[in-house]
Amino acid sequence: MANPKRGNEIPTIDVALVVITPAGTGAQAWRLDTANQMQVTPQTETVDAVKLVVKGILRAQKRSKTIVTGNTIVLTDNVFNPELVKILQGGEILYDNVNPTKVVGYHPPMVGTEDEGETFTLSAYSAIYNAAGLLTGYEQIDYPNCQGIPIAFSSQDGAFRAPEYTIYSAPDTGEAPYTITYVTALPTI
Repeated sequence: MANPKRGNEIPTIDVALVVITPAGTGAQAWRLDTANQMQVTPQTETVDAVKLVVKGILRAQKRSKTIVTGNTIVLTDNVFNPELVKILQGGEILYDNVNPTKVVGYHPPMVGTEDEGETFTLSAYSAIYNAAGLLTGYEQIDYPNCQGIPIAFSSQDGAFRAPEYTIYSAPDTGEAPYTITYVTALPTI
């Protein structure tokens, strides 16, 4: 037996940054540096196994096969971000007439409308540190063809609201369900 080789070990920590980039040329990317948790669950379909059993004896079998069809991403943010919510579920952001950058309200899509938000790419960045405790770069994971679902709110006395956003990502034919890239710095937006 040959000597075993050690693989590359890349220790990552934190949700350093999440970037939402809507599909389309010239679309405005949105930087979320207030997210503190992200959970990703692969969505799969399983093709059942086929077994040939003759008189109680297994003679042959074709194993089951699991196919990845996408990912479900649950993003926990520490603030309400109306621009993100509009991308996730559609609707309308209301701005102040005197100060057009000041948000004065948000209206979700009307019941029965086809407004369902935008398709986007979600890029999640985690920090990479070495044994000396020095930041050496970032892991960037890109999830393609994301679509949000309508959000729900919950509140609790003495605690800031931390909205959870559920996002579905589904690769197109010939596309990976995610890609990982290692970068030296976070993007500036």
